[in-house]
Amino acid sequence: MFKKQDKNEARQKRHLRVRNRLSGTKERPRLNVFRSLSNIYAQVIDDVNGVTLAAASSQDKSFKKYGGNTEAAKLVGTAVAKAAIEKGITEVVFDRSGYLYHGRIAALADAAREAGLKF
Repeated sequence: MFKKQDKNEARQKRHLRVRNRLSGTKERPRLNVFRSLSNIYAQVIDDVNGVTLAAASSQDKSFKKYGGNTEAAKLVGTAVAKAAIEKGITEVVFDRSGYLYHGRIAALADAAREAGLKF
């Protein structure tokens, strides 16, 4: 009997495989992205100290639009970039968490680059 493939389980395996090689430092933290069906979240993380330096999501109180589309991803990318730049962070390592670099993930990354983050 064949077992039905679980897409989220496969994504988590990809994410762990990449995380074995990718780590954020204080000088160049990791920009992590999580995408759910209805929202998108982004964090800038220092993995050495285990601290979140900046974060933004489509569930923030200042966020008024629907969080599950590419427009929301662009706004979250801009917001997390501004929060990181306020903390003095200009360079990050992009962690797409096993998702394809397409659609909402690509929109968030492009907006973060346009707002001033380098990766």
